[in-house]
Amino acid sequence: MSNAEQSPVEQPAKKGGAGRGTILVLVFALLVVSAVCGYALFTLRGHAADGGSRTAEAKPEKKGPEVFLAMDPAFVVNFQKAEGLSYLQVGVTLMSHDPAAIQAAKDADPVIRNALVMLFSSQDYTELADIQGKQKLQAKALAAVQKILQERTGHAGVEALYFTSFVMQ
Repeated sequence: MSNAEQSPVEQPAKKGGAGRGTILVLVFALLVVSAVCGYALFTLRGHAADGGSRTAEAKPEKKGPEVFLAMDPAFVVNFQKAEGLSYLQVGVTLMSHDPAAIQAAKDADPVIRNALVMLFSSQDYTELADIQGKQKLQAKALAAVQKILQERTGHAGVEALYFTSFVMQ
């Protein structure tokens, strides 16, 4: 009977021990999950703070409001077309956030106008017939203006060049 008395006493001890083991495993798992979540939260906060400062650093700060310079009068050039001579009239406006760059462009007006006349008169009519051709010409004109200002002032200054009118005939 001593054997029988020991077995009932041992069995509940095993069940309780198994329950304690399960509880310990669950507590350990909960601690691990909590640690992982805490680390993830800490890391994400750090990246969000870094990302915000990186975004602010990546954006160039504007010096002021946009300043425009209309290149008046409009450019009128002739160029060769398959059927004969064609005319192109282009209104040009320069934009910068730097008033000093606009003043430098005003001072270099004859040089800029000469470069743009040469550029516009060297174009092909068929290339300018579609929007991509006009956009390429706009990019070339901006590059020409920026090159002139770079040579004169040490920085490009002008950020955009807009065609305010564009007539081909």
